[in-house]
Amino acid sequence: MRLRLTLSYAGLLVFAGAVVAVIIYAVMRFVPNYPLTAANPRDEGPVATRGEILHTVTTLSAYALVFLAVVGMAGGWLLAGRMLRPLQEITAAARLAATGSLDHRIGLTGIKDEFTDLSDTFDEMLDRLQLSFEQYRRFAANASHELRTPHTVMKTMLEVAIADPEHQDVRQLVGRLHETNQRGIDIVEALLTLASLNNRTVDLEPVDLATITRQALTELKDEAAGAGVTLSAELEETVVLGNEVLLHQLVMNLGQNAIRHNLAEGGAMKLTVRHRELIVSNTGPVLAPLAVRTLTEPFTKPKGRYSAGHGLGLALVARIAETHHATLALNPNPAGGLTVTTTLPEASLSR
Repeated sequence: MRLRLTLSYAGLLVFAGAVVAVIIYAVMRFVPNYPLTAANPRDEGPVATRGEILHTVTTLSAYALVFLAVVGMAGGWLLAGRMLRPLQEITAAARLAATGSLDHRIGLTGIKDEFTDLSDTFDEMLDRLQLSFEQYRRFAANASHELRTPHTVMKTMLEVAIADPEHQDVRQLVGRLHETNQRGIDIVEALLTLASLNNRTVDLEPVDLATITRQALTELKDEAAGAGVTLSAELEETVVLGNEVLLHQLVMNLGQNAIRHNLAEGGAMKLTVRHRELIVSNTGPVLAPLAVRTLTEPFTKPKGRYSAGHGLGLALVARIAETHHATLALNPNPAGGLTVTTTLPEASLSR
């Protein structure tokens, strides 16, 4: 590229010089083709003829074009190198990123131009890639742990039963094995649901969010009562554009998350439905804002009363919200607990 730019600069400079030379030559063609003398013959002798002048113009023009070519090559080489230096920095950063190093940034400074725009875009891409890889590493580590745990527990229980079969309570052993196995199944099903949402488009239609929330509340009452969590709701009819099955799962996941990560005693959860919004708020431990930002990552669990959850509830909620082109906001409550606000597209505005 530097050589091509240099040749382009030199070629343009020589071409411009050639044009000027041709114009001078064409003008000089109109000089009379006979010796010229001054008005007073005693002042000076005869001047050159047109042929001599044209010969001199041609010779000097040739020298001038060679000089312009040399200047164009040298100056063009230096200028092209200076202009392409930012591109070399971007290329070096791209090569470094290709090796897996994502913690460096280009950070070009100076006049805003195409190179600085490219540099800023590349830095933003590195930011997103680094965040994605960090999330992937955490996901892989947590998924391995979550999937290994139930199998390890079942293996231990079976080994103990095999070593001492006569002193085993078969009913209790079978019950514990069933619970542990169901935990593994729940994790796999949640992962499959999360993967399926990443690879499909969902048909959206007008649905009443209040009706869906009311149905979910009915299903959540028993779990809330068992956990000692008081339920309350304010449901206003609001028609949004969504998928009824997925929105029901969204409400259920938010409700179960609010119940399971609540106060040990006397906890509360409130569901509010108003214009385009579903708001789920609960009491619970005080959460740090930085920790809240990671709650939608798979296998991330807030500290609460329950540790049996697999940490995929809010990850599914975030994916369902993204599928519905909705916005999801998680805000820690000053007194403890979490408020999750889901804003869905309005059906009438989407048509």
